[in-house]
Amino acid sequence: MAQRLTDRVVKALPAPEHGNVITYDIDITGFGCRVTAAGARAFVINYRRKPDGLERRYTIGSYPSWSVSAAREKAKELKRHIDAGGDPVGEHQADRSAPTVADLSARFLEEHGAQLRPHSRADYESILRNDILPKLGKTKVALVDFSDIQRLHTEVTKRAPVRANRVWQVASCMFSLAVKWKLRADNPCKGVKRNREHPRRRYLKPDKLVQLTKALAEDRDQQAADAFRLLLLTGARRAEVLNATWDQFNEPGLWIKPHTATKQRAEHRTPLAAPTQELLARLRQQDGASSPWVFPGRRGRPRQDLKFAWKRICKVAGITGLRIHDLRHSFASHLVSAGFSLPTIGALLGHANPATTHRYAHLLDDPLKKAVESVGAIVTGGKPAEVVPIHEGRRR
Repeated sequence: MAQRLTDRVVKALPAPEHGNVITYDIDITGFGCRVTAAGARAFVINYRRKPDGLERRYTIGSYPSWSVSAAREKAKELKRHIDAGGDPVGEHQADRSAPTVADLSARFLEEHGAQLRPHSRADYESILRNDILPKLGKTKVALVDFSDIQRLHTEVTKRAPVRANRVWQVASCMFSLAVKWKLRADNPCKGVKRNREHPRRRYLKPDKLVQLTKALAEDRDQQAADAFRLLLLTGARRAEVLNATWDQFNEPGLWIKPHTATKQRAEHRTPLAAPTQELLARLRQQDGASSPWVFPGRRGRPRQDLKFAWKRICKVAGITGLRIHDLRHSFASHLVSAGFSLPTIGALLGHANPATTHRYAHLLDDPLKKAVESVGAIVTGGKPAEVVPIHEGRRR
């Protein structure tokens, strides 16, 4: 059936007893109104896809939400698009099946997450779950733009400026891979201005170290206390200590961390001082080699967390604002004060980049000052002046 479609004609079209019937317009080839047995009316356009000639039907919209004149104009637009090689049905299907940010994040964690250390993967999962997916999870990957990322960064900044930068880093990494996977042409995170970060480093002064040592000896959780002692004695990262296995200490006087356990993804050989070896010998004797982990946890896994024990111990020791990672900084500060070079300190800490160790360069002021005072005493025949360590006198 074909006739010139008008609103009056469409409204009067009879409903079939079963299925649906299409009444085509005489002015535009393939354009028509479909009426179902339930009386629902919708505008459609039939066309043949280039180059294979497959016949397809695209639904423009339902009546009366779409008037005949609006539907006719849309049909003309679609005809021009089809003549140019377009395929409205195929494009619609592709759009519906296009991956969302939630789909991208799942692939991101599966393929990229396998390369991350357990602690880093947990951070990524937390950022995706709590920050990125609630805002962008349902959005198509190809439709995310700069303003979406900028808005997300701004919202997180209001409550946690540093966290907002971490959110940006995870999103940027994920969309960079989306470009490589040909899911979109560019990275929408480029150009977003990150928040300024001010690194905060604390170092244990001798009196505070005494207080901490006393609190460690008195704490009810001696496994956690021993983990903190190992951190103080080696300058290792928290994850390296918690995930340490006994086979890493098979060579006397050495802690050989495999590449899978270090941040720099390279084997790191650390010499152990006598007190450290005594601590490990005591732990091995207590454990009786019943677990492969130096600090075993539940269900055959290593211990997962130290934060509650750390909070309790610091409270007893009267220490505020000191993070577990600051024990690593304290280890480095003791080495600097003892006159060791930055390359030596970097090797002990397992720094792959010398610039990372350079953060402790300001602590060299103390031994350098002692050196020039010694020279001054030799030249003048006087007594060297007493040097007060700069970092001990700074405001914490």
